[in-house]
Amino acid sequence: MNKNIYSHIYNDYSARIQSGQLQAGKKIPSESQLAAAYSTSRETVRKALQMLSENGYIHKIKGKGSFVLDTQRLNFPVSGLISFKEVADQLGRTIRTIVYENSLVPCSSSVSQRLLIRENEPVWKVVRAREIEGEKIILDKDYFLPSVVPSIPAAAAEDSIYEYLEGKLHLRISYAKKEISVEEVTSEDRLLLDLHDYQHIVVVRNYVHLVDTQLFQYTESRHRLDKFQFVDFARRAQMEGNPL
Repeated sequence: MNKNIYSHIYNDYSARIQSGQLQAGKKIPSESQLAAAYSTSRETVRKALQMLSENGYIHKIKGKGSFVLDTQRLNFPVSGLISFKEVADQLGRTIRTIVYENSLVPCSSSVSQRLLIRENEPVWKVVRAREIEGEKIILDKDYFLPSVVPSIPAAAAEDSIYEYLEGKLHLRISYAKKEISVEEVTSEDRLLLDLHDYQHIVVVRNYVHLVDTQLFQYTESRHRLDKFQFVDFARRAQMEGNPL
């Protein structure tokens, strides 16, 4: 019974937060107030609040209470190697991919250095905007070695390139090195994204390798500042014989 009650409290408040009924920064009722409202114990309420906290809906401040977090920011894992479609499937929001370019082009000096090839060597270049809830807020610029990826069908560029690479070309993608920085927006950012008055943008650079360690893809993913946060989970290792 208690499990049903704290699940009910969790579902109730997560729905209110997701719908915007409870806005970011708003303080939610205390444990005793919630216990009275739901005719349950404070222990049961505490479990529901812990679930809300663990799933990014609230932040608990000792001595002050629990406050609603900004859920309009979309979580992108830092350490994971995951496609936009896989992230989008988890968001439950209206999304669209707009393909601006999908062609074989001479490699620029900057990209050649990142892919460890000679300047002007041909690379597959795919430029796409990611539109979420009617706003273009991510610009993805992907570069692939044609020796590994001979071509990229238009349908794959519009849907999921990784599904094509792994499902059709049977590539075994293994790991990526990531670099994250905040940089000034470019004229291309202004042209292809809905940036409003933002002067800076979050840039995530990915160097993607196959299982044989071959670097075959370089991606520059440019994110509007107000919509995204990059998350990871870390646990401190406990040293044997050295109590905290």
